[in-house]
Amino acid sequence: MALGSAIGTGLFMGSSESIQAAGPSVLVAYIIGGAAVFMVMRALGEMLVRHPVSGSFGQFASHYLHPFAGFLVGWTFVFEMILVAVFDATAIGVYMGFWFPGVPRWTWVLAVVAFIAAINMIGVKVFGELEFWFALIKIVAIIALIAAGVAIIIFGFGIADHNQMGPRALFDNGGVFPHGLWGLLSSFTIVMFAFGGIEIIGVTAGEAQNPKKVLPAAINSVPVRILLFYVLTLGVIMCILPWNQITSEISPFVAIFDSVGFNAAAAILQVVLITAALSAINADIFGAGRMLHGLAQQGQALRSFAHTTRNGVPVMTVFTMIVALLVGVLLNYLYPDQALFLLGALATFATVLVWLIILAAHLRMKQVLAQENRLRSEFPMPLWPVGSWATVAFILFVIVMVGIVPDSRPALWVGLLWVGALWLCYSAFVRGGGRRPYQLIDHTEPLPAGRHNESAARRHAQREC
Repeated sequence: MALGSAIGTGLFMGSSESIQAAGPSVLVAYIIGGAAVFMVMRALGEMLVRHPVSGSFGQFASHYLHPFAGFLVGWTFVFEMILVAVFDATAIGVYMGFWFPGVPRWTWVLAVVAFIAAINMIGVKVFGELEFWFALIKIVAIIALIAAGVAIIIFGFGIADHNQMGPRALFDNGGVFPHGLWGLLSSFTIVMFAFGGIEIIGVTAGEAQNPKKVLPAAINSVPVRILLFYVLTLGVIMCILPWNQITSEISPFVAIFDSVGFNAAAAILQVVLITAALSAINADIFGAGRMLHGLAQQGQALRSFAHTTRNGVPVMTVFTMIVALLVGVLLNYLYPDQALFLLGALATFATVLVWLIILAAHLRMKQVLAQENRLRSEFPMPLWPVGSWATVAFILFVIVMVGIVPDSRPALWVGLLWVGALWLCYSAFVRGGGRRPYQLIDHTEPLPAGRHNESAARRHAQREC
C-alpha cells in the first residue's frame, strides 16, 4: 500500500518540476530527502513494533504529545491523502492530453472520480485486488524502463546523438548544478512531495498478521526502493534526455521514448502512468479510511467513519474522498494551468507536517521509556539521538523553503490556516474521550540479551503506557 501511494504521480509527473528546478543535482535532493524519509519511517517503525495499532501515528501523537496533536496529525494525514488523490486525478487529465489534446482536462478528472467511486463501492476485496495489480504494473514498468534506458545508452540502436548520451549528459547544459545551490534547495519543496504517502505503512499495522516481523522488513527496504525507483530511474532519464528538454507538459518517462522515436513504447508507458495514478488514488483512499477509523475510535471524528457495509466498504470515507475529488474537478475547470503545482505544494506542507509530528511523538516516547525504565525497543531508531534531531531540522528547513519559494508560498499560508482551523474545530466539537490521551498497550518483549529478569519483562510487556 505504501508503494501504491508513494510511487505515483509525484515520481512520474512531479519529477519534471524538480528536474527543472535543480537540473541533474535533483538526484542529490532525492538521496537527501530519501535519507530523511527513512529516518522518519524508522521512528514510526519503533513506535509501531511497540504499539501495533490501526491509525498508528494519530494514536501515538495523542498519547505521547497531546490529544490535539493526535487530532492534528490524523486530520492532516487525511488532508494529505485528499490532496494527493486530487493531484493524481489532475495528472491523469494531463496524461490523457497525450492522445486527446483538445479535450478539457476537467472532463477526464470527472471520469476518474466516477471510476474510483464505482470501484470502492463494490467491496474491499475488489479494491485490494485492483491495488495489487495496479502496483505490480507500475513497479514492473519502472524496472523495464531502467533496463530499456540502459540498453539505449549502451547500444544506441541507431538513434541520433547517441554519442551524447550517458553519464556525461549529466555534466552538460550547465553542469550538475545549473541553477546553483538555490536550485537544489528549492527543489526540496517538490521532491518531498514525491515521498508523500509512504507513511501509510503505519496505518496497516493493525491488519498485519505479524507486525514485529513484517513492518521492520518493509521499512528497512525503503532505502533500496528510493535508490531504485527514484534516483536510478531519474538518472537514466537524464542520461538519455537532456534535463533542460524535460518539461511539465509531458511525463519525463514518456518523453525519453518519444524523443528517440519509440512512439509505441511511449504510448504503452502512458497507459502505465494512468494505472499508476489510479493505484495511488486507491491507496490514498485506503490510508484516509484507516486514519478516519482511528480518529472515530479516539472520539475525534464522527462515529459513522468507523462503520463499514457488509462488503467491507467504509461508506462515509469513500463519500468524503469522492466529494474532495469533485472539488479537484472544479479546480481543474477554474485553474487548469496552476492546479497541479499548487496541489503539489499544499501536499508537501501536509506531508512534512505529518512527519514532524511523528518525529516529535517518537522523541517523547524515548523520553518516557528512559524515565520509566521500560524494556529496550525491539526495532530501535538508528543514529539515536543525533539522527532524529537532524531529521527534525531538515523537515523544518523544508517547511521554511515552502514559504520562501514564491510559487509555493501560498501553500504555506493555506497550511497555517488549516492548522488554525483544526484548532478551532478541536476546541468547538471534540468532547469526552477525544480530549483524553489515547491509551496504548506496550507489546515489547525482552531481547535475548536483555538485562531485565523474566518476571520484570512480563510486567513491563503487559503494562499500559
